Amino acid sequence: MHPHHEVALSFFSEVDLPSYLSTFYLCRVTQLGLLRLLTNRSALGIEALTLRQAWQAFDRFSDFWKATFLDEPPEFDDLFRQYTRRDEVSTKVWSDGYVVALAAASGLRLVTFDRALAKQDKGSILLRTMG
Repeated sequence: MHPHHEVALSFFSEVDLPSYLSTFYLCRVTQLGLLRLLTNRSALGIEALTLRQAWQAFDRFSDFWKATFLDEPPEFDDLFRQYTRRDEVSTKVWSDGYVVALAAASGLRLVTFDRALAKQDKGSILLRTMG
């Protein structure tokens, strides 16, 4: 079981399902992150899934939350460039900048465990781990 499982489960159990069912969105970056995590032996040990099992788990997750993929709004590209136009060398900024720009351009709230990512999006919800 992933170390953040209980915190994430607690957050989702407190979500008011009727008002959120139609607004739970995914993007390719979050999809890839989940698929990579589900198949990561370093994170899940013997509970890591095969690629086929990860797709099945992803489909169950998407079906349960009635998740849908979010299209990039017209203003996305300008915001993505704004978040990532920096004079530094970094690989992580690309994914973080993408997710933050997509949430901002779409007027949505980002939910994350990542403190650095949460600082980039003032309206985000930072899930805190126990301990």
